[in-house]
Amino acid sequence: MDLSRLAAHDPVAVTGQSREAAVLVSVVDRGDGPAVVFVKRADHLGEHAGQMAFPGGGREPEDEDLLATALREAQEEVSLDPSTVEVVGRLDDIPTITDYSVRPFVARVPDAEFVPDEREVAEVAVLSIADLTDPANYESERRDDPRRGSFRIHYFRVDGYTVWGATGQMLVQFLELATDWRMPSEPDRVVDPDADFPV
Repeated sequence: MDLSRLAAHDPVAVTGQSREAAVLVSVVDRGDGPAVVFVKRADHLGEHAGQMAFPGGGREPEDEDLLATALREAQEEVSLDPSTVEVVGRLDDIPTITDYSVRPFVARVPDAEFVPDEREVAEVAVLSIADLTDPANYESERRDDPRRGSFRIHYFRVDGYTVWGATGQMLVQFLELATDWRMPSEPDRVVDPDADFPV
């Protein structure tokens, strides 16, 4: 894994969404190799309940900028000390169907005990880069929606967790920038735009 490629990446900014948010793609070095920190959102949350995500959330008025948002949210959600975070770069902003523009920051963080905030986080999952880049753990589908056009949904299935949606989209770019993994040129299937999500 080469995080220096993140520093060289010129991220695309998204404007025009009504709300701003930021997430932290937190990379830890473990004895068996690098890994990434995810949270499983609590089931009672209104938006994206139960889904896997990077620590993060909406920008608050007191946040100086979106990096401050990402650091504050990571501290709140998984008890990550902001002073230990080494930001190495950014991914492209992601617009979401809930009208957020999400800015992903990538950082090295120490391998500490990540304590979930029980109000928002059901559990913390630290998934290895080796497993995330294993072709056996990845699949995708294309949906042709008359309103949204053609789009691809990515699914990473590791250790009983499924990373998909906007987080899966961010993860694809992160892995392509930081590792030798490449998204297959064709999806595994084409489905109806209203089909259930296989999660």
